[in-house]
Amino acid sequence: MMSSTKMIILRSSDGEIFKVEEAVAIEMQMIKYMIDDECANTTIPIANVTGKILNKVIEYCKSHAETAKTSQDDLKDFDANFIKVDHQTLSDLIIAANFLNVKSLLDLTCQAAANLIEKMTVEDVRKFFNIQNDFTPEEEEEIRRENAWAFE
Repeated sequence: MMSSTKMIILRSSDGEIFKVEEAVAIEMQMIKYMIDDECANTTIPIANVTGKILNKVIEYCKSHAETAKTSQDDLKDFDANFIKVDHQTLSDLIIAANFLNVKSLLDLTCQAAANLIEKMTVEDVRKFFNIQNDFTPEEEEEIRRENAWAFE
C-alpha cells in the first residue's frame, strides 16, 4: 500500500541519506522551521550530525512523535533504554539535540550526563568530556579557594 505521508529527506554530515515522515522530522525544530519556510523541497543537509547519531535522533523523534499510540510508561521505558549508550554517543547526542533543537532529547541527554558526572571529581569530568585544563596550577588553586563550597 502506498503511503501518502509527506517524506522529508535529510543528509548527515558524512553523507548518509534518511527519508523521514514529516511528523517525525518536525520533532526537530530546526527542520520544522525549514519546512515552514518551504526550504525542504530538496535534501536537507545536517552539517553537524553524523549518520550514526542522526539515526539515533530520528529513532527518538519517531518514538516521541507517536505519543498518541504510546503510553507514558512505555515512553519512559523507551527513554531509559535510549540513553544507555557510551559516553561519546551521549556527548554526540547532546550536541545533535542542541543543534537540531529537540528540547526533550536535550533535556534527557543532559540529565543522563549530569547523573553520570554527579559524583566525579573535576579531573574525572575533564577526562569524561575531553576538556583540556588551560589553568595554571596557581589559577586553579585560586579558583578552588574562592569556590571551596563546590569541592566539598
